[in-house]
Amino acid sequence: MIEREDERRRRPWRRLGAAALAASLLFGGTACGAAPETNAATRGAASQQTPVAASGQAEVTKRLRELEASYNGRIGAFAIDTATGKVVGHRTHERFASNSTFKAILCGAILNKARTTDPGLLDRRLHWTAEEAKKAGHAPVTGLPENIENGLTTAQLCHATITTSDNGAANVLLKQIGGPRGMTRYYRSLGDPTGRLDRYEPELNEWEPGGKLDTIMPAFMARNLAALTVGDALVPEDRRQLVAWMNATTTGYERIHAGLPKDWTVGDKTGTGGGKYALASDIAIASPPSGAPVIIVVYTNRDGAHPEIDNGVIAQTASVLARGLGKMP
Repeated sequence: MIEREDERRRRPWRRLGAAALAASLLFGGTACGAAPETNAATRGAASQQTPVAASGQAEVTKRLRELEASYNGRIGAFAIDTATGKVVGHRTHERFASNSTFKAILCGAILNKARTTDPGLLDRRLHWTAEEAKKAGHAPVTGLPENIENGLTTAQLCHATITTSDNGAANVLLKQIGGPRGMTRYYRSLGDPTGRLDRYEPELNEWEPGGKLDTIMPAFMARNLAALTVGDALVPEDRRQLVAWMNATTTGYERIHAGLPKDWTVGDKTGTGGGKYALASDIAIASPPSGAPVIIVVYTNRDGAHPEIDNGVIAQTASVLARGLGKMP
């Protein structure tokens, strides 16, 4: 049987996903953070060969521990070199509030549904009420009177959800996949055994240390994003669409963008919960001028005594991860 060219290209990323997962499990029980939550599936993955960037991991651990101490908080981070499958990370298997970073994965779920079970979904015009837009809080697109009156297509709502982090748009899209439970099911379909969404916007941003509602682990979020942007979770056309939406994001210039060279192309999705613990995060597919992209995810929260968000910590973490993979001097 002749294997299709597209299938040959996609096959390595299935191996990368398992290897990155195995690396994250090893990190979870060592210097990079607390012991991971495991089950039979994750224990099996951990037994496979792990392409850890060993030469860079020690430096990543050292630098991020120092940064945490000066920041008075916690940093969860993971990066994958998609050319080699090598990974580095910190607190890779601890839970962090996902905040709006889930929205990139949500739009992956929408693209998948439109492709596999609901043709025409992307062009379908969806509607919501003024009260729903108001309740969502941040609604720069769905809160406009003309959009409330006329609605927007599902594709337009995805664009708003990712590029402006519109909460109202995300809530409308969540209903298309079965709500927060549907989002959790989609995490599972990507091979993520622990990521979860429990509430709609803006309630999902409420988090206390030790909380599990609406949380993600950095290693699994990196793997989810890799599956959707360079792996085989979506067909090539839909991968390109998701990356294009992320490349158009307007909310993340001071985060992962700021920590990477200016000639890199960075597509990202930020998350901001703010509050007492200064919740802030960013996930990205970052492409140097030549060569394969790097997947970078960073989650942060402070100790409760320092409520100010520090975007610079996310930028510095991105730099540390890229150097750990040998992608920056």
